[in-house]
Amino acid sequence: MAENNVENNAGNDAGTGAGAAPVRLEEGQAAPQFTLADEAGNSVSLADFAGQKVIVYFYPKADTPGCTTEACDFRDSLTQLNGQNIAVVGISPDPVEKLAKFKEKYELTFPLLSDEDKSVMKAYGAFGEKKNYGKVVQGVIRSTFVVDEEGKIALAKYNVKATGHVARIAKELEL
Repeated sequence: MAENNVENNAGNDAGTGAGAAPVRLEEGQAAPQFTLADEAGNSVSLADFAGQKVIVYFYPKADTPGCTTEACDFRDSLTQLNGQNIAVVGISPDPVEKLAKFKEKYELTFPLLSDEDKSVMKAYGAFGEKKNYGKVVQGVIRSTFVVDEEGKIALAKYNVKATGHVARIAKELEL
């Protein structure tokens, strides 16, 4: 099984300490490199996608309504995205076994990666304070990044809505 491994090339503090300012990646910054286990326990690295664009999206929990909507939306749009040489990778704090069940149940056709220690999420600014039903809590911030062929952030979206999200990304990418 792959271990979580993140290399933050963006030069940002990963925001792990109390009171640390949250990371917010911006267009043109180097995307933090990572290697995580996929739903089958295989190592998948951002570097595996060098030379093509990749959408890296972070979601809170597999097999919950919003996360399922978002994952199925990516699945249903994958032919269009792959036709533009764009890959998709989903990352959550779920264990590998839960990701395998989620992928099988919804016939997802792209890698789901496990970031149980949330190190990659923190490097991307996808974990931290957020509002949940009016309360401020620590958790996964639903976020999406488009990493370009050279490994730089081409698009960074934080606090995205699951419904219609893929269509909004496609529109911004002019697909």
